[in-house]
Amino acid sequence: MGLTAAPPPDVTEALTRALVARAANGDAAAFAELIEGQYDRIYRTAWRWCGHRDDAEDIAQEVCVKIGQGIARFDGRSAFSSWVYRITLNAVRDWQRAGARRGRHADAYAEVAPKEAAADQEAAVTSSQLWDAVRSLPEKQRDAVLLVYAEELSHAEAATIMGIREATVSFHVHEARKTLRGLL
Repeated sequence: MGLTAAPPPDVTEALTRALVARAANGDAAAFAELIEGQYDRIYRTAWRWCGHRDDAEDIAQEVCVKIGQGIARFDGRSAFSSWVYRITLNAVRDWQRAGARRGRHADAYAEVAPKEAAADQEAAVTSSQLWDAVRSLPEKQRDAVLLVYAEELSHAEAATIMGIREATVSFHVHEARKTLRGLL
């Protein structure tokens, strides 16, 4: 009662295109709705890439500003969400080039607290170590792994976002697995 299924993807995409068009013409409410629909994904992606909440918040805010600055130039050749991912990835790379490794080593997925059960602590440490290792991979491998495994995108979707062929994504994932076996 009162629950409805999510609209089919083509309806959702049409709604997004309409919001983008309105936002590109200066409609602040449409822009706010677009950002509201994307913010959690932007933040989550930034957090997975950098591993620190404060930095992820800064990156997410920067991405929102960049979306606002570039919305009028969005040409619709790709899905809006793919465009947002690309902006997010570029913002993370900019952050990394500006000195991302400031000595912070925060857990990306879980903080181990004394009140947690021992099994939960072990899982959190293992997960943290895995994602720390993923973040240490070469850029293309890291991006491919995070898009495919953390964001649960297909290799084709990851290829679109990364601007490379699907087979190349598969290669980067394969190479990352080999590297991670050696690191862990």
